[in-house]
Amino acid sequence: MTEEALLSGLRGQDRAVQKWLYDRYSPLFFSICRRYLRNREEAEEALVSGFYKIYTKVEGYSGTGNFEGWMRKIMVNEALMQLRRRQPLVFPGDTMPLIEEEDGFNIVSELTVQEIMKVVEELPVGYRTVFNLFVLEGYKHHEIAEALQISINTSKSQLILAKEKMRKLLRSKGYL
Repeated sequence: MTEEALLSGLRGQDRAVQKWLYDRYSPLFFSICRRYLRNREEAEEALVSGFYKIYTKVEGYSGTGNFEGWMRKIMVNEALMQLRRRQPLVFPGDTMPLIEEEDGFNIVSELTVQEIMKVVEELPVGYRTVFNLFVLEGYKHHEIAEALQISINTSKSQLILAKEKMRKLLRSKGYL
């Protein structure tokens, strides 16, 4: 299906087009929601809310940029909103002094995606959220700060602490 046909169908609230979009993207978007929400039901709720927003706010898509990227951003925001509804985000170590140098963090290439995601799931919620937004979604620190309503320095320190915690977890599992 072409992007023009897809957008036209969505704007016309065509149920077949909505179903096609859901069938095509729900596995990807569910995995995105699961990165932020450990509970399957909460991830499913964020997924459904995200698709509802896509269907009802498609007029807000300006046509510039990638439509999949626009939808992905909606899903991330829905997961973050679900996360905030469930519990306030706690950012331990917020007063940590910032280290502006490159930390050299690199996940060993022999690890599978599943092994890496298991380690990411073990991170505290604040660390995991910032790590996901920065590393997996490609957000900049100012975008993370805005999305989570935290300071840029908090975003940076949470990423540093997340990487440190991941190193410890990987060492404890014998990967490093």
